[in-house]
Amino acid sequence: MILGRTSERNYLNTYYDRDKSQIMVVYGERNVGKTFLLRQFVKDKPCFYYRARSASEREQRYQWSSELWKEGIKIAKYPSFTEIFSAIRQGQNGKTVIIIDEFQYIVKSGSTFMKELADFAYSAPQDTSVMFLLCSSSIGWVENDMVTRIGEAAHGLSGFLKVKELDFELMREYFPAFSMEQSIEVFAVLGGVPGFWKCFDDRMSVKENICKCILNQDAFLYGEGQRIGKEELRETSVYNTILASIAAGHHKLNDLFQHTGFSRAKISVYIKNLMELELVEKVFSYDTDGMANAQKGIYRISNHFVHFYFTYLYPHLSSLEQMTPGEFYNKFIEPFFKSYVSEYYKKVCRQYIEKWNRWERLPIKVDRIGEWVGKLGTIDILAQSDAGETIISICNWENPVMRYDDYEWLLFCAEKAKIRADYIYLFSARSFDEQLKREAKEKHNLRLISMEEM
Repeated sequence: MILGRTSERNYLNTYYDRDKSQIMVVYGERNVGKTFLLRQFVKDKPCFYYRARSASEREQRYQWSSELWKEGIKIAKYPSFTEIFSAIRQGQNGKTVIIIDEFQYIVKSGSTFMKELADFAYSAPQDTSVMFLLCSSSIGWVENDMVTRIGEAAHGLSGFLKVKELDFELMREYFPAFSMEQSIEVFAVLGGVPGFWKCFDDRMSVKENICKCILNQDAFLYGEGQRIGKEELRETSVYNTILASIAAGHHKLNDLFQHTGFSRAKISVYIKNLMELELVEKVFSYDTDGMANAQKGIYRISNHFVHFYFTYLYPHLSSLEQMTPGEFYNKFIEPFFKSYVSEYYKKVCRQYIEKWNRWERLPIKVDRIGEWVGKLGTIDILAQSDAGETIISICNWENPVMRYDDYEWLLFCAEKAKIRADYIYLFSARSFDEQLKREAKEKHNLRLISMEEM
């Protein structure tokens, strides 16, 4: 559960090792691994953890006081926040870490918390310094509302750490018994959220895992697609309608307008909120001279699990209630699963391009990477150096063999994008036809990459 978090721990330790007190904001979506990261960080450090409630400020102080009493720390029944911090710090040796989880609940319930916290932190003598870790699962609130809400106290913040999803390579390490194909399928469903990974078992097939852990009404992940972001969203009926519409293939504003019946202005406002929660993304086509041939204003669901939920479960909830998990999978998921996974195979291929670039295994030094979404076709990966040298790629997941026609279509898209392809990487989950293999032998700039090679 702490795979790949070395840089985050080092970042926190850099601040901990400083002489004075620190106030850090650590945030990221639920189940992304914040708690495990912090447990690892505070090993062998004096530490106190408090999980804030959605409650009044007075109730918050009462609950905190009650927890301190359980730890043998005597304190008033309704102490001030300053008294709470002093009681925690008393008798500790070395810099104390105070973790306040979901701290936004305290900030939203009153105005004194952040002021008292900042005053306490920066008035503490150097030999009794404190490191406050203010944690939150509310990404949108931290990035858009927090600074305004806490006012001048924002000047006292030492730094921010956003805990992001882990990449595909780390998921491969977590599930060593899965094949490459199974790993890509699981990544398409769960994304890089380690809290979801622990629900799956790599001794079972992907289908068995989905049936047991998602389609089973007693499972943790059943309905999780609805719960994600629910606390941050008020009019869930509107958001559900928009998410279901995007999952059904309505990716442009006008398409959403036609399907939902909502005004374009309303859709734009709600999509903006979904983007702030990192549930939806707006796809910007790579900037080339052929932008006249590119599509504009394309929306996608960026959260893997939310995408899976609104693609398969949400449209068929009545059947989900009446069918066994196996029957539901066979009817509603299996016939369309390859098409769903194909989009995430492109994401995996892009991560490999980025990794090879870090390892200096590409013929150019890539400085920019993206995709070109054309009106007639798409270049799945477009990577360029500052000098303008270019790698273009397409990624074939669904077809058993990538054909020479696919290669010609990529060249056609490059022509429409008005770019010169110096190198061409063709990714295919399985194999390539004989004509493509002969072409790759003759052309030094054409590389064929199968799933096994990755």
